[in-house]
Amino acid sequence: MSGNKEKVSVLLVCLGNICRSPSAEAVFKKKAADNGLNIEIDSAGTAGYHKGAAPDKRSQDIGEARGYSFKGLKCRKVVEQDFEIFDYILGMDNENLANLLQACPEKYKHKVSLFLSFSQSEEQEVPDPYYGGKRGFEYVLDLIELGADGLIDHLKSTRT
Repeated sequence: MSGNKEKVSVLLVCLGNICRSPSAEAVFKKKAADNGLNIEIDSAGTAGYHKGAAPDKRSQDIGEARGYSFKGLKCRKVVEQDFEIFDYILGMDNENLANLLQACPEKYKHKVSLFLSFSQSEEQEVPDPYYGGKRGFEYVLDLIELGADGLIDHLKSTRT
C-alpha cells in the first residue's frame, strides 16, 4: 500500500482487456468483498483493440457460472495516469509485464509485477484463451481464482 491512501488500488492487465483481465477483475471484486476488503479494482489492456466493448462472452459465461459478475465492465487501454494512481499493476503474462514496464515511468516500476506472483500456483503466467476453446477459458479462470486468493492473502498480511 502506498502513501496515506485508505483504499488500496489494483489494476489487472492483459493484452486486449477482453478475456483475462476483466475475468480477473470480476473474480477479485467478489473475493475482496467476501473478505471485507475495501479495494479499488480495475482492468485494462496493453493494447486498445476492444476499447469500449464488453468482455468476451465465453469469459462471461464461464465466470458467471461460478458466481462472478461482469456487469458494467468495458474494455480499455492502460493509460499513463494508471501508473501513478494504482498501487498494484499486475500483468497476466510475461509479454504484458514487459509492455507495462516499458511504458511505466521509472519511479512507478515497483508497482508492476505478474498477477500469479502472489499465488501458490506452479504457473507464472495466465495464458491467453482468446483463440482456444471452452477448456482454455475454464483453466484461465482456475488460475485467476488462485491468483486472486494469493493477492487477497498478501493484502490481508500487509494491512496495518
